[in-house]
Amino acid sequence: MANVLDIKRRIRSVINTRQITKAMKMVSAAKLRRAQDRALAARPYAQMLTNVLKSLVSRAEIYDPETGEPRHPLLAEREESNILLIVVTGDKGLAGAFNANIVKAALQFIGEKAGKNIEIETIGRKGRDFLRRRFASAEPRRAEAGGPPRITVIGEQIGVLNKVDHALAAKISERVIERYSEGALDAVYLIFNEFKSVIQQRLVVERVLPIVEVGVAQVEVARELTQKEKEEAQKAAISAGVGLRSSDARAIDAAARGFAAAQVDYIYEQKPAELFNDLLPKYVGIQIFHALLESVAAEHAARMTAMESATNNATDMIDSLTLAMNRARQAKITKEIIEIVSGAAAQ
Repeated sequence: MANVLDIKRRIRSVINTRQITKAMKMVSAAKLRRAQDRALAARPYAQMLTNVLKSLVSRAEIYDPETGEPRHPLLAEREESNILLIVVTGDKGLAGAFNANIVKAALQFIGEKAGKNIEIETIGRKGRDFLRRRFASAEPRRAEAGGPPRITVIGEQIGVLNKVDHALAAKISERVIERYSEGALDAVYLIFNEFKSVIQQRLVVERVLPIVEVGVAQVEVARELTQKEKEEAQKAAISAGVGLRSSDARAIDAAARGFAAAQVDYIYEQKPAELFNDLLPKYVGIQIFHALLESVAAEHAARMTAMESATNNATDMIDSLTLAMNRARQAKITKEIIEIVSGAAAQ
């Protein structure tokens, strides 16, 4: 059994660790509130853009009436030979299984697409570090390039999740759209954590391109939180004073949907087909922007939950060490009494 002094040192060490984890939980809770507000603030624009496009679909000939082929390159569906996978992870750890689950989903996706040329673009340091150790780095593939299929990492975005702005998403979408339009890519997938509230989030593998139907997310894989994970997130949110559900924006969404569903013959300054062609790339950009915002919120929620668990574990360890210290002290006192009594009896 360890002596009392060693146990006291361990207790002090665990108390210091608990103070750190508790502070990190509160910091993540504050960042989570801001991330929730930013994600909610972006919804009206995204919803209205989507519904303007839906309205234009019914008023513009987006498909050739003779051949049935789409007139916009982003609607063209091809056999998936060249795939771009955008993986959104965090820049920091201490967030439980948040980053590990995303990387695991990426590896599973790559395994399912065996025999195809897969290019990976990482957003976040954790995903970059893991995938660069497994796959070689290379330049983006050109449309006319040949050769055997391979898996490569073609780009990275590090340190951009501290303050996500639309310019970053627009830059990524422009690059992706250009390559898809010229035929260098046949499909674009996005792996991220979709965040609705602290207890309602899921890991999603979503196909961004080609666009099959405007306003309908093409979710290939979705992993929901388990009941145990929901309960842990709920406890962490309550202790940190974070709302369990995000602000209600149903009225905003309903008003935006009414624009597309209204039986009104709108007068457009430009031709509907021209507007549709100009707005469709923005739709891709807002999808990526939406994924980045929700991933940031999900990361802070995961870190808040992980730090709550770490704080509770530290408390349990302190209780256990305190009990062990008391037993060691009692054993020491008992031993001294026995020695005194034995010495007195020997005289």
